[in-house]
Amino acid sequence: MSDANAAGRQTVLLVDDSPESLTQMYGLLKADYRTLIANGGERALQIVEGDALPDLVLLDVMMPGLGGLEVCRRLKADPRTESIPVIFLTAMSELEDEQAGFDAGAADYIVKPVSPPIMMARVRTHLRAKAVADFLEDKAAFLQTEVERRTREVQVIQDVTIMALASLAETRDHETGNHLRRTQNYVRALALELRNHPNYRPCSATKPCSCCTNRRRYTI
Repeated sequence: MSDANAAGRQTVLLVDDSPESLTQMYGLLKADYRTLIANGGERALQIVEGDALPDLVLLDVMMPGLGGLEVCRRLKADPRTESIPVIFLTAMSELEDEQAGFDAGAADYIVKPVSPPIMMARVRTHLRAKAVADFLEDKAAFLQTEVERRTREVQVIQDVTIMALASLAETRDHETGNHLRRTQNYVRALALELRNHPNYRPCSATKPCSCCTNRRRYTI
C-alpha cells in the first residue's frame, strides 16, 4: 500500500507485554489500519505524547510496571487523549474486573484469548463512532467561526447606518426643504427592515443561517 493511502487510514495503538498477542493482533489489523505497537504502559504513554495520536487503543490490563488501568486513567485525564476510545484486553472475566475497567474510562472489554471476529467487529464499531464524533466536533467549530464572522459583519452594517443617521441629524434641514429629514426617515426604515432580514440577522451556533450552512458542505 502506498504512503498516501496509509496516511489516510485510522490508527490503532496495540499495548501488550506479550509478543505473541502483539503479533496476532498486528496481523489482524495491519491490512485495514495503521498500527502502532507498545510492549508496556510506559511506552504507550510515550507514543501518545507525539503529534500523531491514535484513533483507538487496544490495551492489556495485566502488564508489569505501569498496568493497563493506570494507563487508561492517565489517557482520560489528558485533554489531548481523553476522547480516544480504549478497549481493554484481559484474561480476567469477573464482573468486578470489568467494572474496574469501565470506571477507569474504558469504552469496551475483550476477554482473552481474543476471538478475531469479535475483536475486529468491536474495533470497527468504536472507530466509526470516533470518526462521527470528530466530524461533529469539527463542524461545530466551523459553525462557531461562521457565527462570529457574520456577527461582525452585521455589527459593521449597523455602525455604518448609525453614522449615516447621525450625520443627517447634524445637518440643517431647513435649507433643503426638509429633504434631509425625509431621507433620514427612509434610512431609518430601511435599517429596521434590514435588521429583521435573515441575511443581516445574527445567527446562532445551534441554529445557523443558510449563509453559514451553505458556505461549506460536510460529508462523513
